[in-house]
Amino acid sequence: MTPTLDIVFAALADPTRRQILTMLLEDDMAVTDVAHPFDMSLTAISKHLAILSNAGLISQEKRGRVKWCKLEPDALRDVSIWMQAFGQFEAINLDAFERFLQTEKLTSED
Repeated sequence: MTPTLDIVFAALADPTRRQILTMLLEDDMAVTDVAHPFDMSLTAISKHLAILSNAGLISQEKRGRVKWCKLEPDALRDVSIWMQAFGQFEAINLDAFERFLQTEKLTSED
């Protein structure tokens, strides 16, 4: 895997970040609106947003005093191409894929 794919998969490994991406499918959102449904601090949400931004999955821009988040529609293109190699299998369940990656990480650390 290329480092870019590693960064994207690491960003997708967290369920909170996947939920944020799902929310941004609807429309651009202010950071405070993104944070609203989660039981965590704005600082914690900002860290999740920074990871998504560093992976190229979202972009952030300041409009006046409000920071907005926008889904980057082409961001998953390389991931999609890579995953198409597995097209002969059933659709990939990202939660199961996350558990697999965590198991692999623990195995490689031993």
